Amino acid sequence: MRTAWLVVMLLGLAACTAPGPAPVSDRSGARTAAKAEAPRPLTPQIAPSTNGLHTVQHGDTLYAIAFANGLDYREIAIWNQLESADLIRVGQVLRLAPPPGAVEIRPLDDEAAPRPRPLTEPPELREPQAVLLPYSEANWAQVTSARPVAAVASAVKPASAAALPQAAAASATVDNWLWPVEGTLAGRFGAAGGKGIDIVGQRNALVKAVAPGKVVYSGSGLRGYGRLLIVKHAGEYLSAYAHNETILVKEGEMVTAGQRIALMGDSDSDRVKLHFEIRRYGKPLDPLNYLPERS
Repeated sequence: MRTAWLVVMLLGLAACTAPGPAPVSDRSGARTAAKAEAPRPLTPQIAPSTNGLHTVQHGDTLYAIAFANGLDYREIAIWNQLESADLIRVGQVLRLAPPPGAVEIRPLDDEAAPRPRPLTEPPELREPQAVLLPYSEANWAQVTSARPVAAVASAVKPASAAALPQAAAASATVDNWLWPVEGTLAGRFGAAGGKGIDIVGQRNALVKAVAPGKVVYSGSGLRGYGRLLIVKHAGEYLSAYAHNETILVKEGEMVTAGQRIALMGDSDSDRVKLHFEIRRYGKPLDPLNYLPERS
């Protein structure tokens, strides 16, 4: 009996000392698996509108909404009676098409020069009468060319409080453009529907502002652009820098020509490159017509 009892005790001890997975390892592995499977938060995307409307989401700016839809941000501000391009609210529904009777905004240099016509009848002398005109670039140019600016301020009704200073600034322009990054030109404007150029380079290469301006968008909310920067320049020009690895400036920040604003990357792209665009009044322009020639 004593021998049998010893055998049972030895078997019990062997079972207690048998190797096996530690419980803490099991819990750690479960935590690691759960962390790996946790979904990443989605960034709201600004896609071109299919119904002429856009509901503002967190992180949207009027410049980015206009950029995604090929519009001038001032047009959207006028159509929606916004007091400022910087004042939009989450959940606000913006119209992206002009209401009936709206005046189209076009660059002044696109307007045809007026031609004088001979009068078929002698003019009648009448008392001068004030005419209330809706604000537009064309109306502003028409009245300011006929009378001093001080005399016209009460004749033109601005669409918003910020409209008059913007109209005055539209006559300014960018004198010298800089290349945004060192690299090889790999994609041209208009090729396969491209709205800008592609420059292939090294990851984390410095991306620089092509001209002085203000950062009006910084984020990854525009589909196909990855981490994107949009900078507003004089003369209603915008420059856009896409697929960045890292963004070095913030929305609302003023930048100088040649300032480091991002590092080149491949966000939302199949290779490391910078996609660069220049737009004016919402319309894409060929950057090679503005950037200096490279040897």
